[in-house]
Parts: sequence; C-alpha cells; structure tokens
Amino acid sequence: MYFTNLVRQHVAALRALLVFTVIFGFAYPIGIWLVAQLPGLQDKADGSLIEVNGQVVGSSLIGQLFTDSDGNALPQYFQSRPSAAGDGYDPLSTSASNLGPEDIVDTADRTSLLSTVCGRSVAVGDLEGVSGDRPFCTEDGVGAVLSVIGPREATGNVTAPTRVVSVNQMCPATPFMATYRGVRVECAEPGADYTAGQLVPVHGPVTDPQVPADAVTASGSGLDPHISPAYADLQVDRVATARGIAPETVRALVAEHTDGRTLGFMGEPRVNVLQLNLALDGLGG
Repeated sequence: MYFTNLVRQHVAALRALLVFTVIFGFAYPIGIWLVAQLPGLQDKADGSLIEVNGQVVGSSLIGQLFTDSDGNALPQYFQSRPSAAGDGYDPLSTSASNLGPEDIVDTADRTSLLSTVCGRSVAVGDLEGVSGDRPFCTEDGVGAVLSVIGPREATGNVTAPTRVVSVNQMCPATPFMATYRGVRVECAEPGADYTAGQLVPVHGPVTDPQVPADAVTASGSGLDPHISPAYADLQVDRVATARGIAPETVRALVAEHTDGRTLGFMGEPRVNVLQLNLALDGLGG
C-alpha cells in the first residue's frame, strides 16, 4: 500500500508539472506575444526602435549620448541628462548612483554626489553660456562644505571653532570663503583626516540656479530619454548657432516634441532628446 500511494503521489506531481509547464511555459508566453503584436502595441513590444534610412539609430524609450569620441558635447545636438548606467545609458547596467543628499565629502577614491552635481553644473553653464552657480557649490565646481573643528556641546555642534577646513578644495586651492565664525578657512591637505570636525554645508548666495536639476542629476534607471522643457530651452541658442538656423525654428521643434503630463496629471512635461535631434537633422544645417 505504501509503495502504491507513493507512486500515485509522484504521478500526480508529474501531471501537475506537465500541465503548468504547458500553461506557463508555452501558452502564456505565446499568448502575451500575440497580444503584443496587435496594432498600437507592436512598436512598443519591439522596443520602440527608430530607423533612419533603414538603419536603427536608437529607441525612443532609451536615452543616449550626443558626444564626440573624447566625451565632449556635440554643439549641434541637444544634450541628454546624465546617466549612471555603465558608461552611459547601458541597458545591461541600468541603475542609479545610489548616493543620497548626505554624500557631500570627496575622498581619494570617489567624488561625492554634491561635487559631481556642482561640477556638472559648471560644465553645463560653460557650454550654454550661463552661470553654473548653484546652492552648496563653490565657483570651481565642488561641494561648499566646511569641517569645523573645536569643542562641542551635547547636541554635537561646535561651540568655539579652533580650525575650519574647506574639505573639498585641495591645497593650494583658495577656499571659497575667507573666514567662518572669525576663524580663517584653510584648504584641505591631500590625505588628511578631517572627520573629527562638524560638517557644515554652506548654501551660498544662489537661490535660483540657471542650470535645471535634470541637467546635473541622473535618473533612477539611468536610461531616461527625456529632458525637461527648461533644459531644452537652455540649449536652444547653442544648437541654433551651431546649425546656422534661427532660434525660433529650433524652439518650434522643441514645442512639437514636448509631451505633456501622462493622462494630464502624472509626471511632468518632457522632451524626447533623440526624436528632437533627428527632427533637427531633417532640417539640415
């Protein structure tokens, strides 16, 4: 009896395995594939690929770089937002930097998120001919962070500073501010340890930076193909000059390739960079 019951149980398990294999291993994937081939769905199911003269140049769902072999921005093209996915927009390495707002001090091995944002802002400002200044950033493009050293009260705040160091400005750089609470601010010596001090980010005078946030921060996936209308508007004059066309013509193309909020209320208006650049190429210049 025991052997017979054991055989029955194994046969039942085998039947269940075969049934579920047929349903979920064959029928379900084939059914989903057939649904995906319906008009209106096929393009997205196939990757939303964009072809020019019979050659695939990208996907409307995945961003890409518009730079030369040295990584310099091509002036005739709108630039995408930064990407933390591999070397940039790598679908096999999709990711964010996983760094948060408290990552403000550079180390010998890695640049902090704050200094990365500051450096990008300066670079975009130089490219577009505007100020790259933003809160908590120095003019030379690193985080404006002080290590304030001295006796502390119970809350952890330094009561009477004895030494102040601009931790992200390596000597012989000139600190972004001369004094702090009456103490001269020093540049940081390479390899020195300033963790004993209280970290104090300094906001600075800038309240409304000219470089938009999406120009200096990567998306969560690292694959975002869109930029904000504000970042697109910032690039109009450069692109128009490089192509020898009127800025009004470029602005009209930006407006044509600006999508509103999804369903009218989700997300923010956005511009697809690849589609916009291809439309510009269609104009010549």
